[in-house]
Amino acid sequence: MAKLLTYKEVSEHKTVDDLWMIIDGKVYDCTKFVDEHPGGDEILVDLGGQDATGPFEDIGHSDDAIKLLEPMYVGDIDITSEPVLTQTTDMSSAATTGGEGNGLMIIALIAVFLAIAYYYFNQ
Repeated sequence: MAKLLTYKEVSEHKTVDDLWMIIDGKVYDCTKFVDEHPGGDEILVDLGGQDATGPFEDIGHSDDAIKLLEPMYVGDIDITSEPVLTQTTDMSSAATTGGEGNGLMIIALIAVFLAIAYYYFNQ
């Protein structure tokens, strides 16, 4: 039988040197994988000690990535235990696309275009 861990127990493992997370109800010790993670260590540390199922699934990890979890398995989360409120990073703003601020640039270009058009039509 798998070891049952509470949310509180998992929440105590949230540093780069001691990093657990929950994915699909299973608890994984990702400490040794932090330096190898292709997405960098920051995302793992941000989700350390908590349920990372949503972000894990949102990224669309490959079957090979999912298999990498097997040796990291610690136990299952006790869903009857009291969840721990954690301060999470808003992952929607964590990743940037390089297009931030383009809205203002477009407005400025439209304003310049309209000013030039106004000038030529009023001569």
